[in-house]
Amino acid sequence: MAVRRTNKGPSVSRAKASAPSTSDERRPEASKLYSTKNDLPESTRREVIELLNARLADCIDLESQAKQAHWNVKGPSFIALHELFDQIHEAVDEYADLIAERVVQLGGIAEGTVGVVAQRTTLVDYPLVLTKGSEHVAALSDALAEFGRVVRVGIEEMTDLKDADSADVLTEISRGIDKWLWFVEAHQQGE
Repeated sequence: MAVRRTNKGPSVSRAKASAPSTSDERRPEASKLYSTKNDLPESTRREVIELLNARLADCIDLESQAKQAHWNVKGPSFIALHELFDQIHEAVDEYADLIAERVVQLGGIAEGTVGVVAQRTTLVDYPLVLTKGSEHVAALSDALAEFGRVVRVGIEEMTDLKDADSADVLTEISRGIDKWLWFVEAHQQGE
């Protein structure tokens, strides 16, 4: 059962307790495919949309992790890391747009709500207790590396499905993620 906080303390939300547990059950319209003249076969588009929505969840999670680091970093490298983490957040926001817009181009529904992201993300939860720059560098570099890995898997999946355009979108994102990982890891090197 879900717990809802009120000004009187925690209480159990009966509506949440009886609601279906998966996003597909809560959103039957999510499997709807809109008409398009895109010449990819419908079965391919459905599979690509599902895979891209999975990466969209990871991307939105990564975006929020970068913002978490941006807000909470402390220490001698504060300003450099604060600005770097904000730049990463902005870039990852653009990557999320690329993925979501590709889903919609294929006739799908981009599924980027907080609830869906929380259910689907494959990234490790970002530790909320970090403050030191080195801690945020370690945690964010882990998240960037994992997202980069799943994006490269996605490139292979899109190639297997013969969707060169989606593979290209993910390739662009992969190059960007590798650049940001390099920038973050540079703060760990040479110490």
